[in-house]
Amino acid sequence: MTIRGRPFEEGQSGNPAGRPKGARNRTTLDMQALLEGEAETLTRKAIELAKEGDPVALRMCLDRLLPVRKDRHVTFDLPTIETTADMPKASAALLQAVASGEITPSEAADIGRAVEAHARTIEVRDLQERIERLEQREQQ
Repeated sequence: MTIRGRPFEEGQSGNPAGRPKGARNRTTLDMQALLEGEAETLTRKAIELAKEGDPVALRMCLDRLLPVRKDRHVTFDLPTIETTADMPKASAALLQAVASGEITPSEAADIGRAVEAHARTIEVRDLQERIERLEQREQQ
């Protein structure tokens, strides 16, 4: 049974194959057709306007030359984490790096998530080892 305004059963699409990978929007194709052959002229004009001091053109040109950097390489001393007992030292090092300005708070948060994932891995390994030891004792 179909509900008014919903011509297909729940979980079924009118096009099960979906849109083909790499297929572009018709508007995008139309815009590309309009710009074809004009890209060099438009680029040259944007550069000329930027040189004349047009802030919008200048920003557009700089954004193309130097795209916004999303991440940066972070270097600071992080103690080796081999057991969960090493976690407080790692946390203290992260806080110290933020306090001294070596890294930003958001960088510390990203690194902290990686450290937490590493700690969970250590915990799982430790639990697995304990289970194996217990199973060996039971077999003896």
